[in-house]
Amino acid sequence: MGARKIQDKDEVIRWFEEGWTYQEMIDEYKRKYGIDTVSSMWGNFRYREGLDRRIARDDELIPWAVKKEHRQPYPIVMLRVEARKRAGLPLDEDKTKRLASWLKMLEDNNAVVHYDPDTEEGWFYVPREESDDDIIRRPAKKTTQRKNADEHTDYSQTDYKR
Repeated sequence: MGARKIQDKDEVIRWFEEGWTYQEMIDEYKRKYGIDTVSSMWGNFRYREGLDRRIARDDELIPWAVKKEHRQPYPIVMLRVEARKRAGLPLDEDKTKRLASWLKMLEDNNAVVHYDPDTEEGWFYVPREESDDDIIRRPAKKTTQRKNADEHTDYSQTDYKR
């Protein structure tokens, strides 16, 4: 039987409460304990311990099934930050400033975010129309296909072994 990967449960819970990213946890475990981990392990730990999700799913703000190659451009990054803000989740100072600047840019340009999965770019800023009621151009139909991250396999028997 392999050794447990989680060395100090209280330490990890504190990291979650402090808002550490999974990558920060992965890096710290490698540095501090010499243990390689993956993000799914941290997500499973969060689920098993009943900790709050650290991301906000907002199908009203991101109503599209976003292609993998379109998941990192700035507009979607900022939509995720806005989703966190709307959900009442904490934002660090940098994200708060970047979000305010981005929202001001949209306002100054009288623009909204538009997503077209059938293009190479994917994301566009388009002129606001009378029918636009948020910072996005709503599609005729939602295409998001995300399942709730907390509706998955029961990990209560998981022991986080190597």
